[in-house]
Amino acid sequence: MHTRTLGQGLEVSAIGLGAMGMSQSYGPNPGDRGEMIAVLRSALDEGVTFFDTAEVYGPYVNEELVGEALAPIRDQVVIATKFGWDIRDGQSVGLDSRPEQIRRVAEASLTRLRTETIDLFYQHRVDPAVPIEDVAGTVAQLIAEGKVRHFGLSEASAATIRAAHAVCPVTAVQSEYSLWTRDPEAEVLPTLVALGIGFVPFSPLGKGFLTGSVDTSTAFAEGDIRARVPRFEAENLVANQALVDHVRALAEAKEATPGQVALAWLLAQHPWIVPIPGTRRTSRIRENAAATQLALSADERADLDALVRRLGVHGDRYNAQHMGYVDR
Repeated sequence: MHTRTLGQGLEVSAIGLGAMGMSQSYGPNPGDRGEMIAVLRSALDEGVTFFDTAEVYGPYVNEELVGEALAPIRDQVVIATKFGWDIRDGQSVGLDSRPEQIRRVAEASLTRLRTETIDLFYQHRVDPAVPIEDVAGTVAQLIAEGKVRHFGLSEASAATIRAAHAVCPVTAVQSEYSLWTRDPEAEVLPTLVALGIGFVPFSPLGKGFLTGSVDTSTAFAEGDIRARVPRFEAENLVANQALVDHVRALAEAKEATPGQVALAWLLAQHPWIVPIPGTRRTSRIRENAAATQLALSADERADLDALVRRLGVHGDRYNAQHMGYVDR
């Protein structure tokens, strides 16, 4: 797999691995911790060097899993984690990006990740109670102390990105982006172009929808967040089916999978975009990595864009509460 460069010269694999689903959000968690450690380590064999986690995933257990898995290969990988939630009694109860909290999270994450430096430290969601300049200034101090290498933001607005970047250079912005989630295109992506910041799309496969593995007959297991996402309600899945049908037809014509087409479309948008699909299986990591070898013509990309504009996408990507946390 080739590499790509985010802001501030951070070089990573062109496709990373989001580890969240190994500990939460997609039905019952894997019972075999050793199996997940093996999957994480196998990613490096497929060329993946960029791993994404967060203290809130679990909470805490995902960082511990990633830390244990990557400790033997730490010098070959880039690890991103996140701060910004108020976690009490094992539950997130709101946001907290006060400087003292950022420092507490950094120290705890370093321990769980078994590392001396966090490669990329994102504010997970913008906290309106704390000026972004204070957040950026605190991370800048952690960088100066050698505890963090790079600063990132997640689901932030263009105005917030600019304000943060003026205090501490932002290396990457992470937000949901895919063929059926185009929100960043209007303001965020142009801002990243202007400032030289990289972009890390999460849920690049539409939480599984763009792989063609989800339809109205799909029964989500207990604990699967998609059961609470409006976009996965039956009537919205029916309305959105034309998009995935088109992706599947294009994939078949190119002897690829729908997921590979969706990732190839993302990779073609800008050379500083690095998607982080999540999975619990090495076979999926291998499939996703192969998307870097799939070329879509300008006409094929334009056809996909025109289809999305014509059909629209039905249903919000989060419930009302979580929609309130984005684009601040």
